[in-house]
Amino acid sequence: MDNLTYEGSFWNNTSKANNIIKKINHLKKNIEFYTAIEEQHEFLLMHVNENNNKDIIEVDAVNDLNLFSEQIEKLEIQMLLKNEDDTKDVILSIHPGAGGKESQDWASMLYRMYIRWCEINRWKYKVLNYQDGDETGIKDVSIEIKGKYLFGQLKSERGVHRLIRISPFDSNSKRHTSFAAVYIDPIIDEDINIDIPDKHLKIDTFRASGAGGQHVNKTDSAVRIRHLKYNIVVQCQNERSQLKNKKTAMKILKSKVYQLMKDELDKEKDTLNIEKKDIGWGSQIRSYIFHPYNLVKDHRSKYETSNVDYVMDGNINEFIRKYLLSNVELNNE
Repeated sequence: MDNLTYEGSFWNNTSKANNIIKKINHLKKNIEFYTAIEEQHEFLLMHVNENNNKDIIEVDAVNDLNLFSEQIEKLEIQMLLKNEDDTKDVILSIHPGAGGKESQDWASMLYRMYIRWCEINRWKYKVLNYQDGDETGIKDVSIEIKGKYLFGQLKSERGVHRLIRISPFDSNSKRHTSFAAVYIDPIIDEDINIDIPDKHLKIDTFRASGAGGQHVNKTDSAVRIRHLKYNIVVQCQNERSQLKNKKTAMKILKSKVYQLMKDELDKEKDTLNIEKKDIGWGSQIRSYIFHPYNLVKDHRSKYETSNVDYVMDGNINEFIRKYLLSNVELNNE
């Protein structure tokens, strides 16, 4: 494939050329990853031979073993991801359910959890749209995340997340249940044409609020786009320019439409598409219980942990791994 880049006509189609280069870089990174695992395996064998007759294992050997275990877990994840979209970058969106500031605060807690997950795994991310809640929390947020096999991993997070806790907003200290929905949509390649007729769109502009200084409050720079056929609403107000906000909103919309079209083709719309489901009881994929005990439980893989703070600090890799493994077991039944 590398030889293609040396052909005289390679750059005639810039979009196609960029996607080929992207695939080449992806393959090169995979080769580097597999080579690193092989080298780490050789280091471990060397430590085994050197420490064969010793009662105490050297610290270096333990560190190499831990690194090798982490690499094997990453390889295991990659082996589970076979779908053509699994390697794609994603747009992660969070929408609070009914309940006002309770659910909006819960949405902000999930937002922090996923930002921490990005930082822990060293994924690049950019906030495309952020809308503050009425009193606290978040009304709407969309994040672009770039890295290896992101859609394949984060599709495990797609669904309704439930929180049970003693509300910090209730003077009577009563227990409250809040819901928020997480949407995961793959960022489509430039050579994939998603035709969205203008007649299917309703575009509104409005005065932005929140971050951005006085300028955003004086002009109708924010953009809201509704897809009339699918009843999808996206918006962006992060940029000062209305044109830039519209471009970003269309990018989010195209990713969502692409995923919906894929769901329809795969005949999985009822199970995968949560765009038209209620964000409430009976539809949650995971529960986060802060009271009367501590527990985070995934209702699909049945994996659970009592270390709630650890999970909320972005450590969700094991939930992702267990979900992917449970899907394999389900498909093999």
